[in-house]
Amino acid sequence: MILGLLLAMFAGALVSLQNIFNSKVNEHTGSWSTTTLVLGMGFIASLVMGLIVEGKNMFTLQHMQPWYWISGMIGVGVVICLVQATRLLGATYAISIVLTSQLGFALLWDSLGWLGLAKVPFTLNQLIGVLVIVGGILVFKLGGDRERQKSAEPRKQRQALHTD
Repeated sequence: MILGLLLAMFAGALVSLQNIFNSKVNEHTGSWSTTTLVLGMGFIASLVMGLIVEGKNMFTLQHMQPWYWISGMIGVGVVICLVQATRLLGATYAISIVLTSQLGFALLWDSLGWLGLAKVPFTLNQLIGVLVIVGGILVFKLGGDRERQKSAEPRKQRQALHTD
């Protein structure tokens, strides 16, 4: 369990880091160039590591549902949407919304037993947990806007005095 928690935390750190890097690449290229670069480099890295760790066995794909083959195409949507969301909202706000959406949809798919997942009973505690996270995002976003507005008011007053 501890290893799972540490790996999940590390994955979260890597996703945030990758999102920042992707956003910086996107500042110098277009979204499709960024996506091609990111996923192309990921393909090369995973191919090399897969060959080192698993050898030829990595190409043995048995008993897999046909629709699982589209996961790479889903990755294209993930990268494009994350790059654009970060550009429009900033890294922290975009990632917090992405993670909340990810949690909400995982809860939905688990509860319904979709896509081959074991069906997990939906509980009120799970719903409350997701709503608490949504509330936290709202506090983060709205609270920050109020602070920025307060700090901008004295500056506006000083500018008004200088123009009079």
